[in-house]
Amino acid sequence: MPAFLGDAFHWIWQEKTRIIAILLVFVLLTPQPAKGQFIDWAAVVAAINAIGTALSNVIGSGLQAINSALGTVDSILNTINGFFQNQIYPQAGINRARGVVGVVQGIYNVIRGLVNLNVASATLANPRQLETVILSRNPGAIGQVSGQYTTVYQTIPAPTDAPPPVRDMIDMTDATAQAALKKAIAIDAAADQLMNASDQLAAELGQAAPGTAPMIEAQSAAMLVKAHALTQSAMAELFRVRAIDMANTGAALKFNANHASDTRRDLTNMFVK
Repeated sequence: MPAFLGDAFHWIWQEKTRIIAILLVFVLLTPQPAKGQFIDWAAVVAAINAIGTALSNVIGSGLQAINSALGTVDSILNTINGFFQNQIYPQAGINRARGVVGVVQGIYNVIRGLVNLNVASATLANPRQLETVILSRNPGAIGQVSGQYTTVYQTIPAPTDAPPPVRDMIDMTDATAQAALKKAIAIDAAADQLMNASDQLAAELGQAAPGTAPMIEAQSAAMLVKAHALTQSAMAELFRVRAIDMANTGAALKFNANHASDTRRDLTNMFVK
């Protein structure tokens, strides 16, 4: 039964005396058909008694049943509430979990400090400028890498100064090195964003209600997937750098073999003549 009906029945039961009095006045003041000059008081009293009996027996018993049912429901709700407070979400356990979150947040802060340590080591002007760019953790500085790199490592030799295969190898090596430096800046910036998100999630988790904690955990899981993707991207860049290093080694061996072949041919031609 809706709560407002229960309240209405309860009020009627408490105010039954006043209701009977109002009904009596209403009956007395209501114009009667012109059948006689006298009021049938016996009928009025009988009607009032019938109303009182109905209020007592029908509505009263119904209200008592409703009150009894409400008491049972309250008892069940109290039992369920106690189970959740003592077994599912005990306050002591929640406080311990929040304490652990605070400890982990302190560890994150230490890690952040280690990541942001100044490791710049260049001493000369041009290398220092390049190092500042590649350690900036700022994606907006990626466009400066090529110019600073060329200043430090020089440009590709002119065609008159090196054969085409050597110039190609130098160009590819420079391209891979610059790509790795640019990728490192982007990865550093992405790592900073992940650290910021981790700090925010940890702060929210420390204050979250038990019912909302799973939502924050889901966000943390999604962020962990992104962190793994970032790690895979960094590994791919390392593979590219390693691959170009192996390619350069192979090219150097090929150059040596060609140089030996040219030397042997020259010696042969010299002795033949």
